[in-house]
Amino acid sequence: MNPRRKKRLGLALALVFGVGATIGLMLYALNQNMDLFYTPTELVNGKPDGTKPEVGQRLRIGGMVVTDSVERDPESLKVSFRVADVGPEVTVEFEGILPDLFREGQGIVAQGVLVDERTVFASEVLAKHDEEYMPPEIAEAMNKGHKPLEYTEQQKQGSY
Repeated sequence: MNPRRKKRLGLALALVFGVGATIGLMLYALNQNMDLFYTPTELVNGKPDGTKPEVGQRLRIGGMVVTDSVERDPESLKVSFRVADVGPEVTVEFEGILPDLFREGQGIVAQGVLVDERTVFASEVLAKHDEEYMPPEIAEAMNKGHKPLEYTEQQKQGSY
């Protein structure tokens, strides 16, 4: 093999190796930052395919805050509350300021680390608002721009 072909082969192999290493590192980084979503029932019993999160795994959990379950530490910003769906309850511990929409009976999504089988230490808590919420400005604009339909007598009788 002449030197020119050796040089091209070396360059091609280096290029293939570089692209492979780049793709491998990207997949590794994406896998490390992936947070799987669980409901409290899936967290305790496992997903339908049999997977259960391991202690120390980052995850997101979503459900309804159980009534009378919020406990606040008077000395700090630590808050503990239970979240449930249709099955078992899971305790969420959080240190920080909760969102304004957070309250008992409200849906939340918490992102954090699984401490034990039924406890999540959250780094972020997001409160969900109900689906019928509409900012006042948009509601006012909707009322101005859309007049109720007035039907003629023919339309009311269905003979138009």
